[in-house]
Amino acid sequence: MTQLYLSRRSLLGSLGAGLLMTANRTAIAAPVTLEGLKKAREVKVGCEAAYVPFTYRDNTGNIIGFDVDFATRIWEPAEVKPIFIDTQWSGVIPALYAGRFDMVPTMSYTKERLERVLFSIPYADASQALLIRSADKDKVKTIADLSGKVLGIKLGSPGETLKVKLEAQLKAERGTGFKDVKTYDDHPAAYLALAQGSVDGVLNTVPTLSVVMRDKPGVFAMVQNVGGNNWHGYAFRKEDTEIADYMNQRIITMKGNGEIGALQDKWFGFRMNLADQIPSFS
Repeated sequence: MTQLYLSRRSLLGSLGAGLLMTANRTAIAAPVTLEGLKKAREVKVGCEAAYVPFTYRDNTGNIIGFDVDFATRIWEPAEVKPIFIDTQWSGVIPALYAGRFDMVPTMSYTKERLERVLFSIPYADASQALLIRSADKDKVKTIADLSGKVLGIKLGSPGETLKVKLEAQLKAERGTGFKDVKTYDDHPAAYLALAQGSVDGVLNTVPTLSVVMRDKPGVFAMVQNVGGNNWHGYAFRKEDTEIADYMNQRIITMKGNGEIGALQDKWFGFRMNLADQIPSFS
């Protein structure tokens, strides 16, 4: 039995799938160029300002986070200032093609998205991991150890899609799948349920779970290598190849000189293994 606790960005993901398929790229008359951004001295970045620690609001309402620092460093050599625009994630791709902004961060790679947008190379980890209670770290060392136990997920998240594959994996390896899957309206509610013992593990991305562990030391532990590797890239309109090329060159440079690693230390507390190429999903 799957229980349901409904609300916000979880719902946005499912709504976004429909909007994504109907986005009309003809709304943009001409590609955005590097020269044009230099003349304007700004680049508009569409984000959901509730995605800690990538983009979120501080106590004064300003948008801060890893991506704010990252984009600022990326565009410094061009003397272009990133302007972050808070938007609903459900409509982020249609809004990109409508010209509300020039690029979108923290977009994980999927086959469907690769057909709709132009991606940068990876700049952050988006692989799924399992958050568990620290007291269980010697008993739950792989996802298979959750056989016969209760999984917590967020509605509309990648974890909700992944649970079907994981269920089949558990049955193949251990003969029994999850005892139950409980679905929550947001990840903090799932983390609370984990701490209280209502679920035995919660799926989310490695970077996000690392922040949960940092903020609650000794409470949780993390099981990685769940469902394969994935990454975040920046998304652009298909025609905006010039600014995508600029971003790619800057990501390569910042990986090489350690700037990305230093920002990861600051915002996540660890350094990520980043692929050099965009996944093909072939």
